[in-house]
Amino acid sequence: MEGYLLTAAAAVFGAIVGSFINALSYRFNTGRGMGGRSYCDTCGHTLSPLDLVPVFSFLFLRGRCRYCSAKISIQNPLVEITAATLSALIYASQPSLAAYAFWFFVWAVFLFVVVYDLRHTIIPWSCSALLGALALASLCINLETFTLTIPALSALLAGPLVALPLFLLSLVSGGRWMGWGDSGLELSIGWILGLSVGVTALMFAFWSGAIVGVGLLLFSRVRWQRHSPRLTMVSEIPFAPFLVFGMFLAYFFHVDFFSMVSIF
Repeated sequence: MEGYLLTAAAAVFGAIVGSFINALSYRFNTGRGMGGRSYCDTCGHTLSPLDLVPVFSFLFLRGRCRYCSAKISIQNPLVEITAATLSALIYASQPSLAAYAFWFFVWAVFLFVVVYDLRHTIIPWSCSALLGALALASLCINLETFTLTIPALSALLAGPLVALPLFLLSLVSGGRWMGWGDSGLELSIGWILGLSVGVTALMFAFWSGAIVGVGLLLFSRVRWQRHSPRLTMVSEIPFAPFLVFGMFLAYFFHVDFFSMVSIF
C-alpha cells in the first residue's frame, strides 16, 4: 500500500513540474522571467491558485479561461500528464531517492526540449549542453554510493557514434534536412543509453517520424483547400519529439535490437 501511495505522490509531483515546464516553454528566451503571478495570455487577468491545479483546472474549466472564456492550450494538460507519468515510471524503476531525483530532472529537461521544439522548431543549445553534462555525469558518478567512476571507452564513444548519423545529415544538407540541435540532443541520448540501445532508440525515432510525416502529408492533402497552408515534403517537422519518444521506448521497455551482437 505504501508503494502505491509513494508512486501516486511521485505522479503528483511530476504534474506540478509539468506545469512549470509549460510556463517555462512560454517564457524561455522571450525576456520574461519566471517570477510574478501567472496570468491569462488573452485577457491578462491574474490567475488564482484554483486556476493552476495541474490537469484538474483544465478539466474543471472545460479548457477555457474562467475570466474571458478564451481557449486554454491542450498543451498544458498533456505536458502535465506526461510529466506525471514519467515521474511515476522513474520512481518505480529507481532504487534510491537520489537516483529518482537525478533521472527525473534529466527526463524533465528532455520533456521541455520536446515542448519547446514543437512550439518553435528549435532546440536550445543551453538544453543540449545541460543534457550532455548530465549524461556524462551519469557515466562518472555512482548515484547509489556517490563515488566517482571511470567510464569505459565504449561508453564515452557511444554518444558521438549514435549522434554521427544526424550530424552527417546536418552537415551534408547545411542544416536543411536535419537541425544541428538534433545531433546535440542525440549525443546525450547515446551517453545515457549506450551504443546498441542508443541506435535502437534512433531507429524508433526514424520509424515513428516517417509514420507521422507520411500521415500528416496524407491528412494535409485530404484537407487542403485553396487558401489553406499545405504540408509538403520540405515542410519543417520537429524531430526532437521523435528522438525522445524513441529514447522513451528503449529506456523504459528495455528494448535493444542489437543485444545479441557484440560491437565492442
